[in-house]
Amino acid sequence: MAGRKNTVIVTGSTGFIGSAIINKLAGRFALIGLDRAMARQPPPAAECVCIDLTSDEAVAAGLQRIRVAYGTRIASVIHLAAYFDLTGEPNPLYDEITVHGTEKLLHALQPFEVEQFIFASSMLAHKGGRPGDVMNEDWPLEENLPYRASKIEAERLIHEQHGPIPVVNLRPAGVYDDLCHNGFLANQIARIYEEDPTGHVYPGDLRTGQSFLHLEDLTDAVERLIARRKKLPSEVPLLLGEPETIGYGKMQEKIGRLIRGESWRTREVPKALAKAGAWVQQDVLGEEPFVRPWMVDIADDHYAIDITRARKLLGWEPQHSLRKSLRQMIDALKADPAAWYRANKLNAAKVAGRGAKARERAEALHADKMNQGHMTQMEGMGQQMLWAQFLVITLGLWLLTSPFQYALFDPATSGTVRDVTHERGLWETAMRNAITGWSDIGSGLLLMLFGSLSLSPRFSWAPWGTTVVGLWPLFASLFFWTPSAAALMNDTIVGALAIAFSVLVPMMPGMSQEGMMDESTLPPGWSYSPSSWLQRLPIIALGFAGFLIARYLTAYQLGHVGAIWEPFFSGGNGKNGTEFIITSDMSRAWPIPDAGLGAAAYMIETLMGAMGTATRWRTMPWMVTFFFILVVPLGGVSIFFIIIQPIMIGTYCTLCLIAALAMLVMIPLTLDEVVAMGQYMMRSVREGRPFWRTFFKGGPDPNGGADRNDPGFSAAFVVQTAAAIRGMTVPWTLAASCIVGGGSCFRRWSSARKALLRTAITLPEQ
Repeated sequence: MAGRKNTVIVTGSTGFIGSAIINKLAGRFALIGLDRAMARQPPPAAECVCIDLTSDEAVAAGLQRIRVAYGTRIASVIHLAAYFDLTGEPNPLYDEITVHGTEKLLHALQPFEVEQFIFASSMLAHKGGRPGDVMNEDWPLEENLPYRASKIEAERLIHEQHGPIPVVNLRPAGVYDDLCHNGFLANQIARIYEEDPTGHVYPGDLRTGQSFLHLEDLTDAVERLIARRKKLPSEVPLLLGEPETIGYGKMQEKIGRLIRGESWRTREVPKALAKAGAWVQQDVLGEEPFVRPWMVDIADDHYAIDITRARKLLGWEPQHSLRKSLRQMIDALKADPAAWYRANKLNAAKVAGRGAKARERAEALHADKMNQGHMTQMEGMGQQMLWAQFLVITLGLWLLTSPFQYALFDPATSGTVRDVTHERGLWETAMRNAITGWSDIGSGLLLMLFGSLSLSPRFSWAPWGTTVVGLWPLFASLFFWTPSAAALMNDTIVGALAIAFSVLVPMMPGMSQEGMMDESTLPPGWSYSPSSWLQRLPIIALGFAGFLIARYLTAYQLGHVGAIWEPFFSGGNGKNGTEFIITSDMSRAWPIPDAGLGAAAYMIETLMGAMGTATRWRTMPWMVTFFFILVVPLGGVSIFFIIIQPIMIGTYCTLCLIAALAMLVMIPLTLDEVVAMGQYMMRSVREGRPFWRTFFKGGPDPNGGADRNDPGFSAAFVVQTAAAIRGMTVPWTLAASCIVGGGSCFRRWSSARKALLRTAITLPEQ
């Protein structure tokens, strides 16, 4: 068997470094890849032998397979397998895999004729220096982190138990290649590419940095180690890395220039502030930040290394430099950001639609969609929806004639069930009815005008005029404190229908043709469309329920009804809790009925919830934004006022609590659509599209897809319900808070109920 090749074993052979070493040594050695049983395989040049380093039996079985097939003589064992995670927290796997796994392997190799054992340690096993320090193999080690401690403990164990096997404790710097493939460096580049604000700060001395090592230089060094294995000392630590160490601040500047053509400014921040930011990202916002507290602690550690020993023993000199390789990395990033992100295990959804290849796809989409056939189809759709504008004209005519049908100009019909004129210091009822009548006449004429103009393509802006006019009747009756219940209902219905038939039912004017022709409904990186009808239906239903409640309360404030239903809470001055609250000083502080303002807001929410299709996260960014403002900040203010009712007024309102619950549920149902819209706007800006044009007109998304997980309305009710709340969770803290709050309301109701019972018992005695 004199012609048999020397045997080389590589543990961790399916990894980034292991695969590169096997490819480097292919053809000159009999290569064996030891790794866990998994779907991935080492490169074809190596035979795969499955092994579990935490099991003595598995290690023995794997080496027995090697003994039978390759004999007992092994030229080199390159031990790369180890455990690492980003948490910085102790983990038993460090001990089980890195330390005792190495011990088991070393013990099982003793019967073999092993000419070399290369243990992949790390440059980071050394104690960090300061700018100006240059460390060699004799520099002190430091066990202040679990990863470092595991490498140092494994080196110590190897020193004690390697027996006759020659050992090299290889301590490479941060390994990278032309696509980066270095987690720390990739995240640094990504923060600048994404213009992340955290990329402008650093919790340490900006002069500190660390040495890096190109993957090809590492594999070259390993090849030289094997070739000179018989000439090396029996045990030797060896540092590998590039002599040049670029400080963090200088690195930021260079990356910024390569990406943006200008320097990227970085400021030093206190470590406590950086840790607080990492905590907020992880524990408050629920994100998975790359920067962890332990990284902040070592931000001042400087790693510049002396490679004199590698030069002397191996004749090795790095042929690459990070300074030059950065350009190749960033050129690859610019060409296809999504592919670069995937290669570096980053979230490719953050950069979907960016880069040269994405622009090519976008141009292809534009050329395909913006042809004459599509334009003709869009024009045909506009012609088919002209009936909606005729209905707007009809609504205008209806509103124009309504004051006469409801006798708003007749003083004899201006009475109300409950007199609010003196209570609120208002004009006389006849005057308020007449003003409402003239408002309806003017609004009706304007609706007829804008409806007529909308019939012509030349006046594409006219439907927006109809929308503005349609909004006015929703508020007019409130401003004028209309005594007529019929006029209030008429204005509300006509205003809502005018908006619906101007921009809701027909195609909304002014939208981007490209955006409408793009049929993708799924945002890049998402598993569902946040704008699907099943997602929006609960919002529409809750908004309409809130409108019905608020309209009922408005009728009492305007004097249209004499009492309000209230089953639980009592008030004062002979009123129940609801009546007392909606006529309180807090309510009187508003110049119009505050319940009516809520009713108008709920109606607008309902209409906006029904606008657009499942693509509106990218075709209507402005509408999604205003919908968010209406639901979340204004909803939060509304909930706040309800919360302080028992504090400021001293009682509760059952209907107000129900409306608040509806608003509370609407808020989380709205957020995911806003997030998808925000991500789309960021991608659009980075692609060079005008911000305001995209914001108001929308656009396509070449990287979008179809929402194949949307079951539609034909699915079972349970399936539809699950689809309607996709992306929504109920934390236990929120559930507990709701239970506690409900309990508080119940205790107050119980106290009031006991008081009423005591009163009922005493009355017969009197």
